[in-house]
Amino acid sequence: MASRRKVIITCAPTGAIHTPSMSPHLPVTPEQIAAASLAAAREGAAIVHLHARDPRDGRPTQDPGVFAQFLPRIKAETDAVINLTTGGSPHMSVAERLEPALHFQPEVASLNMGSMNFGLYPMLDRFKDFRFEWERQHLESSRDLVFKNTFADIEYILRHCGANGTRFEFECYDISHLYSLAHFVDRGLVKAPFFVQSVFGLLGGIGAHPEDLAHMRRTADRLFGDEYVWSILGAGRNQMTLGSMGVAQGSNVRVGLEDSLWIEPGKLADSSAEQVRKIRQIIEGLSLDIATPADARQMLQLKGASETNF
Repeated sequence: MASRRKVIITCAPTGAIHTPSMSPHLPVTPEQIAAASLAAAREGAAIVHLHARDPRDGRPTQDPGVFAQFLPRIKAETDAVINLTTGGSPHMSVAERLEPALHFQPEVASLNMGSMNFGLYPMLDRFKDFRFEWERQHLESSRDLVFKNTFADIEYILRHCGANGTRFEFECYDISHLYSLAHFVDRGLVKAPFFVQSVFGLLGGIGAHPEDLAHMRRTADRLFGDEYVWSILGAGRNQMTLGSMGVAQGSNVRVGLEDSLWIEPGKLADSSAEQVRKIRQIIEGLSLDIATPADARQMLQLKGASETNF
């Protein structure tokens, strides 16, 4: 009897897109980020994808000193794979965005695979009251914002983080990003298996129609064959629907309050762990198994937690 497919759940509990005023459940302090990560891991997340925030006002920060306040606890209390952002915030320089991953040498780091318009300003139609002025500015400025990820930027991150044995969650927001990844594969800077995180539903990237998902899948299959591990990230209201469609078609899945504040239409999620629990129920309802951290390490050929610098 053939073994059942195992699905990797990645959870991103905070991130840089949403602001503290949008949800009282968004983790801000190091203590809250650690607690949210551990809760998600207990619910079945094999990977936790981590950003940091200034605990005074929730502003995104790439200060390694803030990461140092929650990474050791997470590592000590769970065997989940820790994945650090190199995206940080679109308002940061590449050198600033890279600081935590260079310092802590994680098993996995995210890597955005192309420059893009990054439109967050439609959220101003839904959220009117903000505790901190930077929140409104953060959304408004995205009308004229290009999230810069040039070929030189990508190569810089690949070479510097790759030298530490860190592998990557390749965040692909459009078809062109898959071709950019193929370019670096052809140059020998990326080795299989490639962990491809297909991102849907952010203004400036590919849409969230099922045909968009199918197009991403067909293109990745054609470019990478069986050398990639596919995962789905549906932004906002698309989180569960696109994640479910992807899982049914062979993908892994990412959830968390970084990507969506909601658990169902009109209802805020109490936590990222609640979202993990919901997608887990969907996965198990499809008669599939939840990948453990050990499974994820094997599938992605990771170096192991003992080889990190925290």
